[in-house]
Amino acid sequence: MTPNNLSPFKRIQKTLKNLGPAFFIIGYIVGTGSVTSMVVSGAKYGLSLSWALLLSCFFTYFLLVAISKLTIVSGNTLMFNFKQAFGKPVTIFIITALLVSIVSSCIGVMGVVAEVTMEWISVKTPISFLNKPIVSIFFIAILIGLFWTGKHENFIKAMSIMVGFMSFAFILTSLMVVNEAGTSIIDFFPELPEGDNSGLVIAGIVGTTMAGVCLASRSILVQEQNWGLDDLKTENKDAMSSMVMTFLISLAIMISATGTLYFNGIEVENATDMMHALGPWAGDFALTLFTMGIIGAGLSSIFPNLLLFPWLIADYTDTERDMKKPIYKLFVVLIALSGLIIPVLGGKPVWILIASQALSPFIMPLITLFLLILLNKSDLMKNLKATLWMNIALGATLLFNCYMLYIALIGFINFIQ
Repeated sequence: MTPNNLSPFKRIQKTLKNLGPAFFIIGYIVGTGSVTSMVVSGAKYGLSLSWALLLSCFFTYFLLVAISKLTIVSGNTLMFNFKQAFGKPVTIFIITALLVSIVSSCIGVMGVVAEVTMEWISVKTPISFLNKPIVSIFFIAILIGLFWTGKHENFIKAMSIMVGFMSFAFILTSLMVVNEAGTSIIDFFPELPEGDNSGLVIAGIVGTTMAGVCLASRSILVQEQNWGLDDLKTENKDAMSSMVMTFLISLAIMISATGTLYFNGIEVENATDMMHALGPWAGDFALTLFTMGIIGAGLSSIFPNLLLFPWLIADYTDTERDMKKPIYKLFVVLIALSGLIIPVLGGKPVWILIASQALSPFIMPLITLFLLILLNKSDLMKNLKATLWMNIALGATLLFNCYMLYIALIGFINFIQ
């Protein structure tokens, strides 16, 4: 049956299948880390840092296209290509840095999810025996149970549902905010306070959008889709779809925070600050809507993290991604259990999470530089080397990543002081 003769249902099914990697990217990026970074940014600076979101989505598009093309033409995944071209030590360094990002993200995300969930339970239910560790164990058990099925297709479907729910929840909230704000759009873009340290927040915005782990997994997903040279246009559309949707959803979160927090002079220090501020706009419904959005965002971003380290190992060794291997199951369980650190030991999950997202800019210049070199190697890319425009785009991306590395360094220094 030719594509033109497909039934409407089959066409939708085929479109969703082709957008599988896009849903993975959106589900990973627009998670609790993104929600937290956008909310804190909106609460402190309105939409003044929306430029960082726009540029990070713009440059991430070129990275997705470059990684996908490299994977399709070479037939190998990203880390294996890095190992072949640049050696084992530097590739192991990149994988180790990505592992730190994975674990720190799981720690921060579960901390935020547990705190928000407990606040909702205390307000909405008479239950008194639950606490943050119990709630965290419950969610971790769900995620491990989902992994134990060993069905990647089920995961993609779960991603689609969660992404759809998050999109509805946050876009609806932003529309409420804009409708009820009663102020000029110019007021959404205040001037940054002089001497204020916005570096960590900017690095968090860029780090959660241009996530090194997510980009490294792109080549794995492209390989799993069995895309070939004939699918380069499909891959470009997939990358564009993921970045446009990521930008719109993230911007909606930032708008929501601007209207409910910035205009009311409320700063975000705890995860519960994010949820209470939405109450006035839609009553009790907003509280539940935001809580479910945080839970959905958290689970949709933690689950890929559980898979990514084993994937990276298989990527590096060029072996089958058999998630039933005992060693891979052990890695998944250990990474999942790291989510108990904040609920058990305490800490401010909001800033821990933003700091974890701000780690990504430290590795991105190296990944971008390696991509630029590999895409211009004749023996690897044959007659499909990077075009002049792609080289310009990746060169600009490299400069942007170097600047973000500088911003992240200054942000961390000021944050520690």
